[in-house]
Amino acid sequence: MLKSAFAIAILTFMTFVMWGSCNADDWPRFRGLQGAGISPDSPALPSRWSPTENLAWKTCLPGPGASSPIVVGGKVFVTCYSGYGVTKEKESNLEDLVRHLICIDLATGAILWQNNIGASLPEDSYYKSGVSSHGYASHTPVSDGTNVYAFFGKGGVFAFDLDGNEVWRAGAGKESDPPKWGSSSSPIVHQDTLIVTAAAESQSIIGLDTQTGQEKWRQFATGLNGMWGTPTLVAVNDTRTDLVMLVPGEIWGLDPTTGKLRWHAKATESQHAYTSVVADGKRAYAFSGQGGGSIAIDAGGTGEVSDQAVWRGSVNAIYGSPVRYQADLFVIARGILSTVDTETGKRSFQMRLKGERKTGNARFGSLDYASPVIVGDRLFYLNASGQVYVFQLGEKIKQLAINEVASEKEVFWGSPAVSDGRLLLRSSKHLYCITKREPTNSPTPVVPKIRTISSPKGIDSSLATSKLPTPAERPQRPEPVEDND
Repeated sequence: MLKSAFAIAILTFMTFVMWGSCNADDWPRFRGLQGAGISPDSPALPSRWSPTENLAWKTCLPGPGASSPIVVGGKVFVTCYSGYGVTKEKESNLEDLVRHLICIDLATGAILWQNNIGASLPEDSYYKSGVSSHGYASHTPVSDGTNVYAFFGKGGVFAFDLDGNEVWRAGAGKESDPPKWGSSSSPIVHQDTLIVTAAAESQSIIGLDTQTGQEKWRQFATGLNGMWGTPTLVAVNDTRTDLVMLVPGEIWGLDPTTGKLRWHAKATESQHAYTSVVADGKRAYAFSGQGGGSIAIDAGGTGEVSDQAVWRGSVNAIYGSPVRYQADLFVIARGILSTVDTETGKRSFQMRLKGERKTGNARFGSLDYASPVIVGDRLFYLNASGQVYVFQLGEKIKQLAINEVASEKEVFWGSPAVSDGRLLLRSSKHLYCITKREPTNSPTPVVPKIRTISSPKGIDSSLATSKLPTPAERPQRPEPVEDND
């Protein structure tokens, strides 16, 4: 227990330094600080709740989405979409698609402002592709404490200040991945660079200036096909940080200041990479699905480093990324909770989640996209039906509760966020806030500032000066660095 508390304290301090104006209670990107999915212990976060117990507030959203909420400075940011592709029963017009970035007060649940962004055609059809498995708001926004950045796939990349004023917009591409499933990799920030993985939109990784939106670098790679995870920044030492990502069959380490490839290794056998890498110091852990297995490897290498893997394991993940607690990695897939020893990669514990309510369909299976989070010594796991499993961690794993907060049928695709003793859950209809307090029926009345942002036509104009390489001309991996550190 002391070891875990000390590790969390160190993680919190280091990430506070790295993120500058973000504070320790913020959850500024997908899966929180460093993408670790870990929050310090908070007694204000209950283990049990319901629609009438420990629900601080619930706020109606303008539409569904698979993105996760983030929290910065007491403000919650979440993306949604409406106007098109909301229901499979009745087709609508792509021109009516609207994406939304919503800002909500963490304390009250009141919507402070809402930016509505018009469609930028062409878009992949909701009714003729795999986009229906997640929709048009699947990338979690990110904030550096000054701005909030939203990636909307073909719709482009937007920067807004924390009051909702547009700072800049940029393009990421208008292409489609081979199966036309769309993309979901969330943007991250490194120093003054916003890093966008436009796997479907242009088979590229893009570095944009956080202040101006100008393109600093772009690396093309056909190996991004089938990649939907979010990259992770791994601090190798005081002078070097690697941008690490799992792609089909391989794991890459890039220079985040140029996007060039520092090292790569054979990772798994899977042709799809849905999950995000998690790190412990300079060690990176990656799990793949469909029989692909897992890998642990230390960042900081040079060139081909397949023979430097610490271990290769047989435990798979599907959509949800793993989370680390003490000497174990926790993976939940297909209704099974597994723990994997961080030193050996071997499964040390396994249990089936009892009482699980399945969702999904015959084509895509159970669409449990959310990743588990750890708060102190408890693990919280949300499935697509809205059930939240709570486990007490320690020498023995004990299930404490199965909670539900929705009083009607809703789909929960985003991962939970944790901030200031509050657990945030987003569904296709609402954003919920859980904490130990008396329930309230509605947020404090506030008139939100609603802005309509024009259709972002022409945002790819900056690319017109240089001909983009065709897919046939693109390399499998990003351009390698000329002189490794």
